[in-house]
Amino acid sequence: MGGTPPDPPRGCYYEEMVVGPLLVAVLAVTPVSRHFDVVAVFEPPTKAGGEGAVAVSFRALDPDVKLNETPAPRLKLDLVQAVLEDRQPPAPAAAPDYDPATARYLDTQKPVRFKVAVSKAAPKGAQEVKASVVYFYCSTREAWCRRGSADVLIPVTVR
Repeated sequence: MGGTPPDPPRGCYYEEMVVGPLLVAVLAVTPVSRHFDVVAVFEPPTKAGGEGAVAVSFRALDPDVKLNETPAPRLKLDLVQAVLEDRQPPAPAAAPDYDPATARYLDTQKPVRFKVAVSKAAPKGAQEVKASVVYFYCSTREAWCRRGSADVLIPVTVR
């Protein structure tokens, strides 16, 4: 009847079965810091067979965060899509250093346009093209710059 209760098991079972999955669950629902809402729309060519554009709008979620002019934003079309062809000029070989004290910024009231053409093999009708936009931005208040990216779905109607 007397005696001391047994010691609880050492941490290995508890850590592996409870703490590990709990940590993964917390990390999975922790929101990622976002600084821009990014939306893309297709602007069809004015002539059949001509170049169109993907117009990408950036809306800053913090008024202090600015979209860098250099290095310029880039559109990367999904490799497996067969609707749009990239017509952007080649990317510069090296990205320049960027510093919030000297950086120049784009006017986010206007969309950034990326040249594209509709592929001759594109199926007719409404399509959604997956792409990503890579951009650089700075906070003038906090004196930092970062690379950002956003996945976008571009609605395209092929006629």
